[in-house]
Amino acid sequence: MDEKPIDKEIILEELSEMHKLDYDYADGRILGSMCTEAHPFAKEVYFKFLDTNLGDPGLFKGTKLIERKVIESIGELLSIENPYGNIVTGGTEANLMAIRAARNHARKYKGITDGEIIIPASAHFSFKKAADMLNLKIVEANLDENYKIDVNSLKSLISDNTVAIVAIAGTTELGLIDPIKEISEIAFENNIYFHVDAAFGGFSIPFLRKLGFDLPVFDFSLRGVCSITVDPHKMGLAPIPAGGIIFRKEEYLEVMAVDSPYLTVKTQSTIVGTRLGASSAATYAVMKYFGKEGYSKLAKQLMDNTMFFKEGLDELGYKVVCEPELNIVAFNHPDMETDVLARKLEKLGWKTSVAKCPVAIRVVLMNHIKLNHIKELLEDLKEIF
Repeated sequence: MDEKPIDKEIILEELSEMHKLDYDYADGRILGSMCTEAHPFAKEVYFKFLDTNLGDPGLFKGTKLIERKVIESIGELLSIENPYGNIVTGGTEANLMAIRAARNHARKYKGITDGEIIIPASAHFSFKKAADMLNLKIVEANLDENYKIDVNSLKSLISDNTVAIVAIAGTTELGLIDPIKEISEIAFENNIYFHVDAAFGGFSIPFLRKLGFDLPVFDFSLRGVCSITVDPHKMGLAPIPAGGIIFRKEEYLEVMAVDSPYLTVKTQSTIVGTRLGASSAATYAVMKYFGKEGYSKLAKQLMDNTMFFKEGLDELGYKVVCEPELNIVAFNHPDMETDVLARKLEKLGWKTSVAKCPVAIRVVLMNHIKLNHIKELLEDLKEIF
């Protein structure tokens, strides 16, 4: 820290120079991000609520009411009338809360002390963090030939120590949806907590299904589903940080609760204490602004872009890993190593992402990637080919 105050114009100039090192979503060159530029209206509302703290909700009753309304609105999308949950920092914190709820619930009602969680090989790395922090063992289910959970593999891994099963609605690398309906029944019949990580797909699958897309059910209409992660700061166009965790029952929050005697509430169930209310307010605003009609239009537009890109790759002779279910396309060159292709694209100014399961170039067709950007990318891929 400097000894004396510095003029704000000098500080802003210094910050501006460092900010220039960042990639800009608007350039359409960020190909692998599941986040995108927040909507301007959401940013405006976010700023107004910067000083609110949902960690002490008795002081910010209006903002707490906003969070509750957001959870109810997301719950409606996920087919539950009386949801419980919170707006948190992102999918990682939401998944951590879900696994903590599962562990504590199993500890309290089943007496399980050496817990295991069954996750697919395609699961987000946040579950490894959760297992490490919560002293749980990860048991990894195999994927089938379509890169989704092999249900038979999952069944074989269930034991007396299983505290949770995890499935994905919109896998990070390929955007695929696991056979959640089938897994829900397995979890229900075995009395095992079932968490669905829909951080990416939660804000698009409900709208695409209503538009007639043939996508599987993944939500609370399935009786085995106990919790769902859904991130407004991805397809919902809310500002970072705005993740969401929705629970079927209040008891899942209760088993995580710790005393908070010096605050305006008696207990607290979230991972963090201080929680920015701006995320809830901005999410509320952007959901109201778009409505189901607006989000449906956006989801359809992104899927149109996805299929345009996929078909363009097919025409050029690239090998697409799988038929896209959501707005992610993974592909490879037929005769070139993936890392070589990635380096060539980087040199041309494209910020690429490489999937590991399977190894492939991964492009997430988010809102900042417009049709003209896709055409430019295909032209560069044509030159590379």
